[in-house]
Amino acid sequence: MPRVYRNRKLTTSFNVASSGCPAAVAMFVSDFRKEFYEVVQNQRVLLFVASDVDALCACKILQALFQCDHVQYTLVPVSGWQELETAFLEHKEQFHYFILINCGANVDLLDILQPDEDAIFFVCDTHRPVNVVNVYNDTQIKLLIKQDDDLEVPAYDDIFRDEEEGEEHSGNESDNGSEPSVKRTRLEEEIVAQTMKRRQRREWEARRRDILFDYEQYEYHGTSSAMVMFDLAWMMSKDLNDMLWWAIVGLTDQWVQDKITQMKYVMDVGILQRHVSRHNHRNEDEENSLSVDCTRISFDLPLKQVKQKFQSMDVSLKENLREMIEESANKFGMKDMRVQTFSIHFGFKHKFLASDVVFATMSLMESPEKDGSGTDNFIQALDSLSRSNLDKLYHGLELAKKQLRATQQTIASCLCTNLVISQGPFLYCSLMEGTPDIVLFSKPASLSLLSRHLLKSFVCSTKNRRCKLLPLVMAAPLSVEQGTVTVVGIPPETDSSDRKNFFGRAFEKAAEGTNSRTLHNHFDLSVIELKAEDRSKFLDALVSLLS
Repeated sequence: MPRVYRNRKLTTSFNVASSGCPAAVAMFVSDFRKEFYEVVQNQRVLLFVASDVDALCACKILQALFQCDHVQYTLVPVSGWQELETAFLEHKEQFHYFILINCGANVDLLDILQPDEDAIFFVCDTHRPVNVVNVYNDTQIKLLIKQDDDLEVPAYDDIFRDEEEGEEHSGNESDNGSEPSVKRTRLEEEIVAQTMKRRQRREWEARRRDILFDYEQYEYHGTSSAMVMFDLAWMMSKDLNDMLWWAIVGLTDQWVQDKITQMKYVMDVGILQRHVSRHNHRNEDEENSLSVDCTRISFDLPLKQVKQKFQSMDVSLKENLREMIEESANKFGMKDMRVQTFSIHFGFKHKFLASDVVFATMSLMESPEKDGSGTDNFIQALDSLSRSNLDKLYHGLELAKKQLRATQQTIASCLCTNLVISQGPFLYCSLMEGTPDIVLFSKPASLSLLSRHLLKSFVCSTKNRRCKLLPLVMAAPLSVEQGTVTVVGIPPETDSSDRKNFFGRAFEKAAEGTNSRTLHNHFDLSVIELKAEDRSKFLDALVSLLS
C-alpha cells in the first residue's frame, strides 16, 4: 500500500462533538481501579501500544494484570497515526473498549478515528499538551493521566461556547401590530444588540485563539506510562518485582531520550526508590533483586582494559576508577557525571542497568534487519523485557553496542566535516545517502537520539556563543525509492532547558505555507517525513517562520 503524503492538521475542533460536557468538568480518571480496571475487567479489550520503550513497559505491566484476572484482550502495536486508524477500522466492530498507550492524547481522537457512539477509549499517554477536546469529552474519552503533572489545561468557558440560536430574528414575530415608529425603534435596538454580540464573539474568538496557541505551541512529556500502570498495580496490591522493574525501565527511557527534565527524573526516581526498598524488604525472591546504583562514564583508560569485563580489569584501575573519571570529566568541562539509576540481578550471573535495557529494547524495536517486520520487531522487543528471554535481551545489547558505536562515529564525522551549519534561527544537519551505517538512523528514536547527542557535542565544541543557544533540525534518508527523508527537531541544549519542543507546530505551518509534501505520521509531532525534493522550500519557510 503506497504512502499518502498530506498535511495532517492536528488542531482543535471548535465544538466538543456530542459530549454534552458541563463546563469545567475534565475527563481525567481519578480512581484508576474503579473507573478503569473494574470497567474493563469483564470485557474484551483492544490494546493499542505505541512503539517506544515506555509504552512497552506499561504494556507488560497491564498484560501481567490482565493475565492475573483472566481479562480477554487483543494487542495491536502501532507506530503512527496511519497504523492506528487502519487497525481501529479493522477491529472496531469487535470491541467497545479500547486502551491506547502513549498515543492519542495530543490530538482530537474522535475526529481522527470517527468511532461509534458506544466506543470507549482509555488513553494512557505521556504526550503533552493533552488535546482540549479529549479533556472535556465526558462520554467516550477517559484519560489515564496523573493530574499532579503540570497540565495547565484552559478553562472550558475560555475555549468552548454554545451557539446562540435565533439571535438574528429575535423579536420580529411580535411586531405585526406595532406602530411604524415603535417597529423602527425595536429594529434599531436589535441591530445594536446584534452588533455588540458579534463584536463580543469576535473578541472571544481572538482570546480563544491566543489561549490555544499558548497551550498548544510546545510539545513535552508527562509522567511515564509505565509508572502510571505500576501505580494501578500497587493500588490493587498486585505489584510484583517484575512490574517495578518495568516501571523503572519506562522512566529510564524518558531520561535516556531527554523527554523529561532532570528535576522530574530525580523526583520520580525517589518515588520508585521507595518502592524498591519496600520490595527488597519483602524479600520475595532472593535471586531477583533490585538495587540503586550510579552510572559511571570513563575516559583516558587503556583501550585493552576497557574492552575487558570489569571483573577482569587491573585491580589498580578498578580501585581508582571513580577518581580517574572525575579527573577526566573536569578536563573536558563535563558536569553531572553521575546520575542515580537502577540495576537488577537475575540470579548471580545476570546483572543489568536500566539504561542498558532501554538501549537494548530500543535497538530491537528499530532493528534494520531485513527479515523482520515492524510487528516482529515489536514482539521481539516486548519479549526481551521478560526474565525468561534473556537471550533476546543479550541480542538487543549487541545491537545497541553497534548502534552506539555508529552514533559516536557519525557525530565525530559531522563535527569534523562541519556538517552542522547555522540557518539563522536554528542549526541544521543533513546526513547524505551513502554515509556509513545510515540505515541505522532512518527510524525516529534512533535519529532523535543521534540528534540530541550531536547537538550536545556541538554546543561543547563550538566557540560561537549564539550557536550554543540554538535548536537543531536534522534530516536523514528514509527511502531512496520514494525519495523521502526523516526530519526531527530538537530544542536548544541549555542548563535551564524545560524539554519543551516547538518544532511540531512549526513543521506543520512550514509545510502548509509551501505545500510541501510531508507526512505527520509520528506520535511525536516533532518528527515528520518529507519529500527530498521539497526540502529546500520547506527549510526556507521554517527559517522565515522562526526568524
